[in-house]
Amino acid sequence: MHRSLRRAAFGEAIAEDALRLGLSGMKRLLLGVFVAAVCGTAMRWEAVSAQTSESVRRQPNFVVIFLDDAGWADFRPFGRPSYPTPNVERLASEGRVFPRLYVPQAICSASRAALMTGCFPGRTRVFGAYAPRVRGLDPKYATIAEVLKPRGYATAVFGKWHLGDQPQTRPWARGFDEACGLMYSNDMWRHHPENPKFWGRWPLQFWENGRVKIEDVTADDQKMLTTWYTEYAVDFIRRHREKPFFLYVPHSMPHVPIFCSEKFRGKSGAGLYGDVMMELDWSVGRILGALKEAGLEKDTVVFFIISDNGPWLSYGNHAGRTPFREGKGTGFDGGIRSACIVRFPGRVPAGTTSDEIFSSLDLLPTLARLAGAKLPENPIDGRDVWDLIRGAPGAKNPHVYYPFSTGGRFEGVLTGDGRWKLHLPHPYRTLARPGRDGKPGKYRTARIGWALYDLERDPFETLNLWDEEPEVASRLKRIAEAHRARFFPNQKAAGVGAN
Repeated sequence: MHRSLRRAAFGEAIAEDALRLGLSGMKRLLLGVFVAAVCGTAMRWEAVSAQTSESVRRQPNFVVIFLDDAGWADFRPFGRPSYPTPNVERLASEGRVFPRLYVPQAICSASRAALMTGCFPGRTRVFGAYAPRVRGLDPKYATIAEVLKPRGYATAVFGKWHLGDQPQTRPWARGFDEACGLMYSNDMWRHHPENPKFWGRWPLQFWENGRVKIEDVTADDQKMLTTWYTEYAVDFIRRHREKPFFLYVPHSMPHVPIFCSEKFRGKSGAGLYGDVMMELDWSVGRILGALKEAGLEKDTVVFFIISDNGPWLSYGNHAGRTPFREGKGTGFDGGIRSACIVRFPGRVPAGTTSDEIFSSLDLLPTLARLAGAKLPENPIDGRDVWDLIRGAPGAKNPHVYYPFSTGGRFEGVLTGDGRWKLHLPHPYRTLARPGRDGKPGKYRTARIGWALYDLERDPFETLNLWDEEPEVASRLKRIAEAHRARFFPNQKAAGVGAN
């Protein structure tokens, strides 16, 4: 029985006993006052206790695991791969599954900047993927780490950064106490399958806490990237049991070239890509295990985000799988639709799935709320979606729309409820011939005109309802034009030859 019900029953029982014993009205009144005082004190104490407990829980730990170029269907429970992914499945059974998490651009740096800052690519001007030695994300846009540190958080990033490769834009200057990994993509090295001469101008460096640990990463080093990131993450958790922390693990894999350690080589029976995904699943398990060993499971919010964007389809059997249209480098759902699992025992309902959508843009304000941290002074575009994540009654996505773009080209909008998606006229790449075993295939250029899709009925963007739904089309066109005018002022209005 709930404690408030027990208190009521206790008070009623005393009143009944007073009547049964024949106490006078005045005595019964005094006794009632006494009971009310006792019960009121108990209720106030319970409220204080609840507030105290809540204040402690307002500073949970955060773990964000973020893969690179993985496909929506590469893990169960989303797809049905031929290799096992038991740790991600376990995480899903212990948390809440969101099959519709969106990124605003399906290219590395732009996607990562949006997650770290809560800002549209059009605001930060982070488009596409940065090359080595580029300054990168403007420091005037605060990162999640910079937002959390004033609240006493220890912060770490172990993995692929790709938000700038200059002293003022590397992780140590952007709010992270500890960091290791690559400053950019693992294919930006002298063994690039298409442009080795161009990428060979810079060594692929492995950094550790502000210094270069490996000057020129080799193939043998690449085999260890997933293991190294995992070991650093586990060690960080063990050393920070007593202090709130933000741990960001943006894996380099399965971005090509793909590698796995010898302990997983050939283990999947599904080729090298399957081996890589099994090792990533192992990494998830090791991180979850470290939280359990440290006694931090109930105090930690875990976000597992399948990918920064859709799979790089031209790499064939070295690419992930998505059932949706197109892939990486496009504004179709195969490019910008990812998936997410959120676990927070006692706060997020376990073993549930939500059809609601949210975006990587929304992580910063959501984590800030849970940490009791102030939002950045710079403008942000993400919104707090914690009530949606935890399944609060009546909670809905607070956005009117989410924009999507490819490089510096604005391409359309998705409604905040996830139903309608409008494409402006634009060119896009589509697969002509897949590659194999690490060698890329070929794309061709196609073009889409004005297009409106009902994603609830047509998640694969096959049936254009532009003519059938003129009111919806007109409303979204106005929204898109306003966004273009504000964030892409140099891009011509849609339908006037904008490329």
